Amino acid sequence: MRLRKTKNLEKRRESCSELRLPYTLPTFKLNEIKDYRQYFDLEEIFGNPNPLVLEIGCGKGQFACTYAERNPDKNVLAVECEAGVLVKACEKAQNMGLSNIRFLEMKAEYLPIFLKPQSVSEIYLNFSTPFPKKTYEKHRLTHKSFLEIYKTLLCSDGFIAQKTDNQGLFEFSLESFSQNGFALYNISLDLHKSDFEGNIVTEYEQKFAEQGMPIYRLEARPIL
Repeated sequence: MRLRKTKNLEKRRESCSELRLPYTLPTFKLNEIKDYRQYFDLEEIFGNPNPLVLEIGCGKGQFACTYAERNPDKNVLAVECEAGVLVKACEKAQNMGLSNIRFLEMKAEYLPIFLKPQSVSEIYLNFSTPFPKKTYEKHRLTHKSFLEIYKTLLCSDGFIAQKTDNQGLFEFSLESFSQNGFALYNISLDLHKSDFEGNIVTEYEQKFAEQGMPIYRLEARPIL
């Protein structure tokens, strides 16, 4: 699906520049990523050493901004590769007056260049693109290649939480986590009918729930 062009994108991006982390990608092949490191100084960026929470594929920022508002003792880094979508998330954070959130316009593959190993306490994957065709499964954010990235980034007691409306992606994720060194917890096949507390409803989640679709959720921790 082609995204609509965002009006005044560059001007809006500039107005949110204090919330967006700047970076320069070196020219290299992706399989050479281990040879490049340009770590962000997160303590300097946020002005404190609080735990870092990462959302990959933050969309318009409903989850990330609400999480940051509810958890002022944590720092939130929201990642999104679509510029026109990310700018709306930045504007939401601005309007809410949040100081503990930053945004990164980037594909998840490049995160190990900029985030130190064991620097992330929680990773959230909310309604990621399911890529249903078998030939595109390597693009799913719970493919084993991404799980290896998350293992590197997570601290010793860190965890991943995933939510999706897509049963196929959820079943793929259950298998992928289990086969690649993760233990699964708090699995729900219909989140809104469960006793799970503290759920933050995303834009997509509200839409799907109103249509009567079940929301799938899991948590995964690396097996040490």
